[in-house]
Amino acid sequence: MTDGARRIQRTYLVLTLLSTLSASFIWGVNTLFLLDAGLSNTEAFAANAFFTAGQVIFEIPTGVIADTRGRRLSYLLGAVTLLASTLLYLFMWQQQAPFWGWAIASAAIGLGFTFFSGAVEAWLVDALRFNGYDGELETVFAKGQSTAGAAMLVGSVAGGFIAQVTNLGVPYIIRAIMLLITLAAAFVLMNDVGFTPSSELGPIRETRKLLRASIDAGLRNPPIRWVMIAAPFSMGVAVYAFYAMQPYLLELYGDDQAYGIAGLAAAIVAGAQIVGGLMVSVVRRLFARRTHALIVGGLISTVALVLIGWTNSFWVAIVLLVVWALTFSATTPLRQAYVNGLISSEQRATVLSFDALMGSAGGVAAQPLLGRFADLWSYSVSYSAAALIQVAAIPFLVLARREGAVSDPID
Repeated sequence: MTDGARRIQRTYLVLTLLSTLSASFIWGVNTLFLLDAGLSNTEAFAANAFFTAGQVIFEIPTGVIADTRGRRLSYLLGAVTLLASTLLYLFMWQQQAPFWGWAIASAAIGLGFTFFSGAVEAWLVDALRFNGYDGELETVFAKGQSTAGAAMLVGSVAGGFIAQVTNLGVPYIIRAIMLLITLAAAFVLMNDVGFTPSSELGPIRETRKLLRASIDAGLRNPPIRWVMIAAPFSMGVAVYAFYAMQPYLLELYGDDQAYGIAGLAAAIVAGAQIVGGLMVSVVRRLFARRTHALIVGGLISTVALVLIGWTNSFWVAIVLLVVWALTFSATTPLRQAYVNGLISSEQRATVLSFDALMGSAGGVAAQPLLGRFADLWSYSVSYSAAALIQVAAIPFLVLARREGAVSDPID
């Protein structure tokens, strides 16, 4: 690896650490924060739905900004947007603001994350190639995933403890401070290399041109198309499985006040990100193609979700959650490498943003549906239904395998 590639990789890991750490300070207390602000349970989860809807709405426009104005600018805009919306959350919490204010602020937080989603990954891939990186992309993505897992583990646990000894607003203050540090680090360390922003045609014409090219490179490109279509099924289920696990574990444990037990879900997923990133090199040796790993991973995840729904044992559910989270974490870098290997630099951020949009759209549809199943019957039934949705992704991954994409073989 060249010195330039090492520098890019270090910058990527530093930005991943800072952005995930700042975000995760509130993940363990966000619902409690909304309830403490005077929202009902229905309003609190509706506010979260506006966050996901914001991601769906803004994914493509922010990806276009990254490809036409620069990935560095997109990342900086994301940090500024998240900082402003976090401070708005604090203000509304103090003022006991009405629901419509929370809906707007939640959508703004979704906007902030969409500025990050395609830009940082596109920046990394182009900058590595510009600096002569000749290794496998999933190796770098795996390091980023492990870094994010460690940051999530520290941030979510620390945020909950800090809220317990102070109040629910303090983690948001810390998040705002960390976002300022993230903004400063990105401003100093991040530069667009291996990519030249294009604005020769003007913003509207350039956007139309880029969107057309991105659709050609994305949904009209069969190897990417099938993986993208699989995303709503797998990613939509993943979001529900994570958030529903907290009350489900309390139900299996037999004590609905044991909030420390509920925090196990976030801690397990964070730990799985760390271990899953380390397992990527092992997974690469087990499979000849990346789509093979994705298909097997999808099958294992489906079986784990079915068994989670069937078990009445708290400890068995914990073990199955570990299996599910590890499988998801170990295959995600291979999926990233597969998709990035099929996208040109000019449309990379927009195509990646559209890919993220597909996953978010699945979350918007799956969460209320599966939540309704939990209300009508039980969390156990909702996890069995989640498995049925998850398995629907497998045929599309099989179709992707049949395309014989150039990024599919594992060297």
